Amino acid sequence: MSLITSLTRMWLTRNLHPFTFKNEYDRFLPFSECENLGLYVHIPFCKNICNFCPYCKVLYSQKMCEEYIDCLIKEIHFVGNRYSGKKTVTSLYFGGGTPALAAGRIKEIIDAINEHFIITEGIGLELHPDNVDEKTLKILKNAGVTKISIGIQSFQDKYQKILGRKKVDEKKLKSELKKVPFETVSMDLIFALPGQTLEDLKADADKAFEAGANHIAIYPFIDFTFTKSPVKPMPKKQKRLLLDRITDYFLSKGFERSSIWTFSNTKDAKYSSMTRDNFLGFGCSATTLLKDQFKINTFDPVSYCKRINSDEPATSLTIRFTKRQRMIYWLFWTAYSTKVNPVDFERFFGVPLKKMYGFEIWLCKKAGFIMEENGCYKMTLKGAFYYHYYENFYTLSYIDKMWGIMRKEAFPDQIKL
Repeated sequence: MSLITSLTRMWLTRNLHPFTFKNEYDRFLPFSECENLGLYVHIPFCKNICNFCPYCKVLYSQKMCEEYIDCLIKEIHFVGNRYSGKKTVTSLYFGGGTPALAAGRIKEIIDAINEHFIITEGIGLELHPDNVDEKTLKILKNAGVTKISIGIQSFQDKYQKILGRKKVDEKKLKSELKKVPFETVSMDLIFALPGQTLEDLKADADKAFEAGANHIAIYPFIDFTFTKSPVKPMPKKQKRLLLDRITDYFLSKGFERSSIWTFSNTKDAKYSSMTRDNFLGFGCSATTLLKDQFKINTFDPVSYCKRINSDEPATSLTIRFTKRQRMIYWLFWTAYSTKVNPVDFERFFGVPLKKMYGFEIWLCKKAGFIMEENGCYKMTLKGAFYYHYYENFYTLSYIDKMWGIMRKEAFPDQIKL
C-alpha cells in the first residue's frame, strides 16, 4: 500500500521527497487573505469509546470538559485577534467525539467565533443518537446550529453488535426530530461491513429518510491499525459492486449526489466539512489548511490545555507545502465532491489545470474515471469507486501512520509520510 501511495505522490508532486511534518508552528496564522475559508471545532469527549472509531476522543468527564471548553474559547480569541475586523468564512462544523455532550456551552463557543468571523453558510454539529432529544436539539438550535449529523452507522441490530453499539430507537429518533427542525438533518451510515448486502444498505437508507433525514453519508468501513475493532473489511470486488448499486439506487430515486459518499432528497441539504479550499481548526487534533501550509494540533487534551493556557498555539506538527504538493491536496479533496472545476483551480493557483496535469486528465478520461461536462470534470461510477479505493490506500498509508503516532506522542519531533 505504501508503495502505491509513494509512487503516486512522487509522480504527481514531481518530487522524490516525502511529505515531511515538523515540530514547528507559526504563532500568527496567515489566514486573512484566504478565500473560501471554513472553520472546524473539535470536542473529543464521548460517554463510550467505539472500538472502530479512529478520531481523537477521550471518556467524558464534566470537569475536564469544562476546562477544555475554556481553553477552546481562548484559542479562538488567540487566533481571531490577529485579524483586524471580522473575517468572512463559509461554514463552521463541530466534530468529535460527541460535541452535544457540551451542548450547554456551544453558544459560548459560537459567540466567541462570531466576535471574529462572519459565517455565511451555516453551522453544523455531530450528534450521537442518544443526544437526539427535544431539550438538546432546542439548546443547539438556539445557539445557532443550522445543520446536524447523527452517527447512526446502521439501524440493524446485527451490524450495531458488530460495531459494539446499541440498537437505535427509530420511533424516538423520528419523534424528537419532528419537534425541532433543522436546515439539514444528515445521518451517517457505514457500508462494507461483513455480510452486508444491497438490501441491508437500502433498508438503512430508507429508514434514515423515514426517520427525518434529508441527507445521508454512507462511509466505507476502514480498518485502522491502531483501533481495536475486530471487524474485517469487505473484499474489493464485493465493495465496488455494493457502492455502484447503492449509488444507482439513490440516483434512480432522483436524489442529489453532493460527494462520493453523500446523497440528499432535497437540493439544498448539504453537510460536509471536507470540501473547502482553506480552513482553520480549533481544539485538540484539529487541522488547519492555508495557502501554503497544513498544521495539526496535539491529540492530547491535557497537553492542548497546557499550551493554550501558556498563550502558545497547540500545534503539534506543520508541513510547508511546495506548490505541487498543495495542488495535489486541493485536487484530492475537491474531487471528493465528485467534480473538479478548472476555473476554481486556476483562480486558486494562478495557472491552468491542464498545463499542470493535462496528461493525468487525459489518462483518467481514457481509463473511464472521469468525463468532461460543461467545462467541468465529473467522476463516473468507476472513477468514484477508484477514488474510494485510492483514498483507502491514502488513509492507511498516511493518516493511519500519523494519527497512530500522535495518539501516543503529544508533540512528535517529525513525521515523514
